[in-house]
Amino acid sequence: MASSRRAVTEMGAARFFRRTGERVYDMADLARATDKLASYVEGFRAQHPGRPLRGFGYSNGANILASVMIARPDLFDRLGLLHPLIPWQPAPAPDLKGRQVLITAGRNDPICPWPLTERLADWTRAQGALLATSYHDGGHQIRREE
Repeated sequence: MASSRRAVTEMGAARFFRRTGERVYDMADLARATDKLASYVEGFRAQHPGRPLRGFGYSNGANILASVMIARPDLFDRLGLLHPLIPWQPAPAPDLKGRQVLITAGRNDPICPWPLTERLADWTRAQGALLATSYHDGGHQIRREE
């Protein structure tokens, strides 16, 4: 098991990339963080050839993994994205076809609004990923069924 370090601090909380406001990403910093994580994963893959690679993240961790999935769909064999928020419409990513992706969310999540998570799930499914979902009527907390 390996993990990437968070490089940004926001009000004392470690994050992978900057925001300019709630649900408003600093897109240049997101691109930097996406490239950094993709490079980290490439290095890990090179050190462990032939091993399946899984990414798993919650909230900000799910957001950076989703960004890497969009930019580099070839890097992960499986992804678990718990309460992701992608506030833009991604370009098509045909290399995501056949990759296993789990997306979980709360339909009443004040931090990751349901329509944005649902849009990411719809986009992921449209790319041909093998999408599994687990949704609940709660908020940003992780529930047992997830």
